[in-house]
Amino acid sequence: MLAELSPALIAEVKLAAKLLKTKQRICLLTGAGISAESGIPTFRDKQTGLWENYTAEELATPEAFARDPKLSWSWYQWRRQSVADKKPNPAHHALAQWQYDSQTSAQQLTLITQNVDDLHEQSGSTVTHLHGNLWRNRCNQCGVPHQNHARDSYDNDNTVQFEDTLITCSHCDGYIRPDIVWFGEALPMKEWQIAEDAANNCEVFISIGTSSIVYPAAGLAQLAKQNGAHVIEINPNPTRNTIVDITLAEKAGIILPLLVQEMTQL
Repeated sequence: MLAELSPALIAEVKLAAKLLKTKQRICLLTGAGISAESGIPTFRDKQTGLWENYTAEELATPEAFARDPKLSWSWYQWRRQSVADKKPNPAHHALAQWQYDSQTSAQQLTLITQNVDDLHEQSGSTVTHLHGNLWRNRCNQCGVPHQNHARDSYDNDNTVQFEDTLITCSHCDGYIRPDIVWFGEALPMKEWQIAEDAANNCEVFISIGTSSIVYPAAGLAQLAKQNGAHVIEINPNPTRNTIVDITLAEKAGIILPLLVQEMTQL
């Protein structure tokens, strides 16, 4: 399979595999690019259908929810419906396999994602979500998790239901919202601490499907670099960044299976 890549990219994959094989603490951060390979639109993509006249920023902020909670909730129900049938791609499966193999090796893998989908979980990975989870809800007022997650609501045909009727909290009567980090909101403290600790202590930091110059990815990569880690970027459109040591300019679904395979052969 390596033969399908350019000689320069093959050399970089082999270099990355040799480096990773000798290191114990690996921090991996995934972004929108890995989910896009499974058909999940990114926030940069233009809205479609009923939502084509809106931007994500107009629908995914605390102010938007306060102004029109029904509109914001309906959009998230539409988003859930649009991604409900999406499945992990080879990149997700390769990361899950790598994480599984690490249980019997000397490596410690910490997988962090900026994505709100559950494709990592579907593939069998253990992952920390920095931006929340699309399939979970909580009260906008008191923060209590809502017991009925969207993926748990099925009809007789075993398909997910996406009612856009507003739900109220049984504790305080506040409106239920998606458990997502919206624009203008802080990242969850516990999850950010996990990510920061992993970046601070890793020997290799790998940025996958996300720009290494946009925060929070940039902050984590810089933190890792400052503490002596090597930085690898996997992105078909790599960023020009002096902190990146190895650039694998191809889709994650192509690179990661090859990288994991190459490591097992060393």
